[in-house]
Amino acid sequence: MKATVEVVCYKSKPLKDGTFPLMLRVTKDRKRKYVSLGLSLHEKFWDFEKGKPKRNCPNKEQIERLIAAKTAEYNDLIVEMTAQQREYTVETLVSHFHNQVRCATVVELYDKLIDDMKRSGKLGNAGVYKYSRTSLLKFTGQRLQIPFSDIDAVWLRRYENWLRTSGCGDTTISQLFRTLRSVFNKAVELQLVKRDYYPFDAYKVSKFDTRTKKRAITKEDVRKVIALDLSQGYPSERLARDIFVFSYFGAGINFADIALLKYGNVRDGRVQYVRKKTGKPINFLLTEEMRNIIVKYQQQGQTDEDYIFPILDRRVHRTEQQRYDRTHKVLTNTNRWLRKIGQRVGIEHLTTYVARHTFATVLKRSGVNIAIISESLGHSDLSTTQIYLDSFENSQIDAAMQNLL
Repeated sequence: MKATVEVVCYKSKPLKDGTFPLMLRVTKDRKRKYVSLGLSLHEKFWDFEKGKPKRNCPNKEQIERLIAAKTAEYNDLIVEMTAQQREYTVETLVSHFHNQVRCATVVELYDKLIDDMKRSGKLGNAGVYKYSRTSLLKFTGQRLQIPFSDIDAVWLRRYENWLRTSGCGDTTISQLFRTLRSVFNKAVELQLVKRDYYPFDAYKVSKFDTRTKKRAITKEDVRKVIALDLSQGYPSERLARDIFVFSYFGAGINFADIALLKYGNVRDGRVQYVRKKTGKPINFLLTEEMRNIIVKYQQQGQTDEDYIFPILDRRVHRTEQQRYDRTHKVLTNTNRWLRKIGQRVGIEHLTTYVARHTFATVLKRSGVNIAIISESLGHSDLSTTQIYLDSFENSQIDAAMQNLL
């Protein structure tokens, strides 16, 4: 007997808000299985005879599209199994989809990906996806319970226009669209939507101008930052300068990795650690300037497990979330002090990232293979730039680092 699939408003299980869940009822050989659609309605909006939303139902079209998409998934599988003369039951039908990612709508997949990132400690990436989700929720008026097939080139252009009228520039829009594209790619991979619906072939994210003003400064500017008298300043101001100098002499090490550096990462005149963002091992020469900074923050009774800089405390910041929150708080404060330092020596927009950019630029001018240091430090793709920086040969770095000042 062929299986049947229909949608029902499940009145046997009212929710706390007084609504009833919409369920797919899969029937075969007089056995039934119910599958949640992740939606619920007040019974006044459901036509129980026709098994569909009434005309006055809020978001009627979106709900109908979602029902149609989910019903089609089951019917396609039934046709496939019947054509292949495979035996199946309602249990095997439901388990086929149950074992996949159980998220049918855009917001559900966003929620799942964000949760997965948090569990794996990728809090920075989770923040990027949360920002994208929040933007989409605002654009849709909190109505993001839509199937991925609803997102086409026309929809994307409307979203772009909305972002521009909201005051967003190309760099922000590009980030938001690249994140959305990544989620859509994941939906295709998980078979939540057919590749035929993919909108990013017609709508090109690469059209956005994300080039930024070059951030590198000159060696002379670096000398000015180092020479500035901060003896009468605040400890946090001196820490900001030390972090900048350490990053510059430390192969452009970024702030997140500086915060996580422990004394155990310094061995035999070298700094060795694993980059948090990429998971790749990094190894570079410990210069005299860096050694002097480390000595400045040494504490009595320290161990290899203690952090070098007074950013994190292993006795206080024990969870990934605590370390993430603390790091970003100190980064904001550090960049605020660096901007003030920059103003005093005539450098515009001095930040921790300027140290990384400047180090790479000096390497380039010192003759390090131009293929290693990408012109994308300009800066169209940060991840590509970081991959190049992670690929330096130690011998090339060591030689170039002798000429940083």
